[in-house]
This record gives sequence, C-alpha cells and structure tokens, in this order.
Amino acid sequence: MRNYEFTVIFDANEEQTAKGLELILAEFNTAQVEIVKQDDMGVRNLAYLIKKQDKGHYFYFELKADPATINVFNNSFKLMMPVLKFLFVHKETEV
Repeated sequence: MRNYEFTVIFDANEEQTAKGLELILAEFNTAQVEIVKQDDMGVRNLAYLIKKQDKGHYFYFELKADPATINVFNNSFKLMMPVLKFLFVHKETEV
C-alpha cells in the first residue's frame, strides 16, 4: 500500500457532484482503498473550459492504495460523466 494524494473536479451542478462523489467512493470501497483524509474544497472557477464547463467542484483525498489499482482508476474515472478532471500523485513518506 502506498500513500497518494487524489484531487478530482466534478461538474459544478450539485446533482452531478453528488453522483460523481458516490461513484468515486464506491470504486474506492470496492478496491479496498483506505481514505485517510477527505476535503470538500468547494466550487471554483476553472482556468479554462473543461467539457464546456467554466466552474468545477473540487474534492481532495489522501489515501492508501495498491499501485495496480491506481492504473485501473485512471481508466475508469476517464469514463465517468460527472468527472471533469482528476489527478493521482504519489505522496512521499516522511522519515
């Protein structure tokens, strides 16, 4: 299990945000990902249009996951309609 930071931007519509968050959490639960921290960063203006949207609802997660599952998530999250953008970053462990 490695530590990751995960940031996701959902459609700013409340229904789409709730649906997207539910899908993401279900995927994490299925893959037995441990969520260490979850932060709702709110709706923000985007620097450029993404899927014809100028605003997005940001969520930040710190999680522990198997590296193989991250590749699976990269493929499945691209297909989720409420997800505008997402990014996984391997978090360095402090010694």
